[in-house]
Amino acid sequence: MQNFPMKTMHSTKNSVKEKTRKKVVAILNQTLADLTDLYSQTKQAHWNVRGPRFYSLHKLFDDLAGAVEVEIDPLAERITALGGVAAGTVRMAAANSALKEFPTGNDEAGYVAALVDRYAQCGAGVREGIDETAALGDADSADLLTGLSRELDKSLWFLEAHARG
Repeated sequence: MQNFPMKTMHSTKNSVKEKTRKKVVAILNQTLADLTDLYSQTKQAHWNVRGPRFYSLHKLFDDLAGAVEVEIDPLAERITALGGVAAGTVRMAAANSALKEFPTGNDEAGYVAALVDRYAQCGAGVREGIDETAALGDADSADLLTGLSRELDKSLWFLEAHARG
């Protein structure tokens, strides 16, 4: 996980210690950056896919983007509930995402393969975040990330079912 230095932590009566909250907020902000980037890359594939499987992939990519989008708001709200600042703009996500830039000019199989890689990477990062937040004693953040992990794994399964080879 990349490091998000927290310049501002808001006062809260949340019982999680401030030192722990700062570490968790950094983990969650990294996840927020990756998820925001994953959403935009999935939409990029949705908009640009072409080929014999256009309709099914166009619809799949839109459904997957929607599933990612649903996860972004609870993640950002958890960051702010802990007293942190959600680093959630597109520019912040682009500057901090661990994901590679999405390739352009691919055929439909190339788009599926690129998304498989990104969903797998994002899922691995989320599982790392689960372990880190659990070790820090923040069961609520670990639980939030666990639900996200299940959703990313399901999406990866759908993508791999459409991958060739």
